[in-house]
Amino acid sequence: MSHILEVKNLTTEFRTREGIIPAVRNISLQLTAGKTLGIVGESGSGKSVTSLSVMRLLPGYARVPEGEIWFRKAEGELINLLSLPQTEMQKIRGNQISMIFQEPMTSLNPVFSCGDQVSEALRIHKGLSREEAKQETLRLFDQVELPRKEQIFRAYPHQISGGQKQRVMIAMAICCNPSLLIADEPTTALDVTVQKSILRLLEQLQAQYGMAMVFITHDLGVVGEIADEVMVMYRGEGVETGPVEKIFTSPAHRYTQGLLACRPNANFHLRRLRTVEDFLSDTPVSVVVKADQKVVQPAVPAPLLEVYGLKKYFSDSGGLFSGEKEVIKAVDEVSFKVYPGETVGLVGESGCGKTTLGRTILRLTEPTGGQIRFRGKEITTLPTSEMRALRRSMQIIFQDPYSSLNPRMTIGEAIAEPMRVHGIGRNEKERKEKTLALLDKVQLTSDSFSRYPHQFSGGQRQRVCIARTLAVSPDFVICDESVSALDVSVQAQILNLLKDLQETQNLTFIFISHDLSVIRFMSDRILVMKSGKIVEEGAAEDLYLSPKTEYTQNLLEAIPQGSESSIRAARERRAKIKT
Repeated sequence: MSHILEVKNLTTEFRTREGIIPAVRNISLQLTAGKTLGIVGESGSGKSVTSLSVMRLLPGYARVPEGEIWFRKAEGELINLLSLPQTEMQKIRGNQISMIFQEPMTSLNPVFSCGDQVSEALRIHKGLSREEAKQETLRLFDQVELPRKEQIFRAYPHQISGGQKQRVMIAMAICCNPSLLIADEPTTALDVTVQKSILRLLEQLQAQYGMAMVFITHDLGVVGEIADEVMVMYRGEGVETGPVEKIFTSPAHRYTQGLLACRPNANFHLRRLRTVEDFLSDTPVSVVVKADQKVVQPAVPAPLLEVYGLKKYFSDSGGLFSGEKEVIKAVDEVSFKVYPGETVGLVGESGCGKTTLGRTILRLTEPTGGQIRFRGKEITTLPTSEMRALRRSMQIIFQDPYSSLNPRMTIGEAIAEPMRVHGIGRNEKERKEKTLALLDKVQLTSDSFSRYPHQFSGGQRQRVCIARTLAVSPDFVICDESVSALDVSVQAQILNLLKDLQETQNLTFIFISHDLSVIRFMSDRILVMKSGKIVEEGAAEDLYLSPKTEYTQNLLEAIPQGSESSIRAARERRAKIKT
């Protein structure tokens, strides 16, 4: 069978002040029409650079000194994309080869409506009139299962949810019936339930249009759901390629084994997660480390945190010219307790109120009603000055470490700042010594002290945020989606670090996430949140093994398992769709 895409010995380099850096080295791959190739690896492995090389969308400081990229056009002609003039490549790009980018909010133009952006592609590549393009866009919105398609056509990207933005991007990608679709981390930042719906949608569209697809991700569990073949990339090289079943059941390369092992397992509770580094070291490792879950006795001692009937309501005017106001109950009559030394997991889809609840507990957002007691003291009525002093004991780690750090502050300054605010340390020398000790505690080197946030990876920046949180020696920490944007291997390192710190620093956590597999690994108890309310509560193992509500069951079923049986079921499902 002839290939629609064949990459031969591709090398892509970046020119930097330090010299030439090879981002992709000697990559070769093949893809047949109607099939999906999953490209897997951590950030910096070269996955996205490979796709951008195919699309000829590399930045100006990049070059391709070696290799060939052969693409079979719809008419059957075989062309080398690297030798095409830019004008000819523009006719291919977005028309016969389309791409779904990782972050739809930055990929969509904020000053144009969603409908206009899809219509523009249709007018450029298909020569449709404005009205014809609008009708075709509405048909595509219907096809990608967008609700209220007329409203979304007029809406701007910031006015719709993350999952809806991703569906708009998919509609734009398929509008010209491409032969090849490249999906670059299209589900990374989405809830597991939304992720599942996007994966099913891509399967259906692939079967309908007969597209070949390159699906790029760092999560092998997701690849098991959608791919036929897998290529694993590490440091710019393809270290392993093969059918998805073979890669999952008998991975040959240590790096692949590490990627498979570092995600929390759905079948048993682990004390620690394996990391990629464990597998790349010369020390033999055991993939399975089963452990009994820590048992917390809630009767003794007294609760550290008590929440009773907590409410947080927002008022939505409904639009600039609308006089009607809608009350949004982000947190609605929520009650629970947290005991010293335990981790309470808070799980639910985006928009359920998790983050608002966390911020309201710390009074970063003022509650509408209810009570919050910390160490038995009512804090909802505390004056601002007393609340600020109390925050030394109550801290939060936010989801995005980059936006949490001041880009103009060195790492040392960022960690020392809360110590100055709370009067910790007699002088700058003492604070610097404590900062260096904290960097060591979160496994960062001392030379990090004088560097800036942009000089670190996502995982390293999250370690900095953890060190900054620990700088004031808190008792209670809220982790708000603090690992959701990280590679699974880096995620494993951060989760292990948080568990270690909990033991050594006697920390109590509320761990917020939409990922139940991560929540299960971290938590003693789990609260499931939906539409501002707690709909289910229980011990982590009990809730995971026998969920009582349909909502929790759906969250669990949406987790990509990456098991042999789930891969087989996914293959049978795709075959059924195609027939």
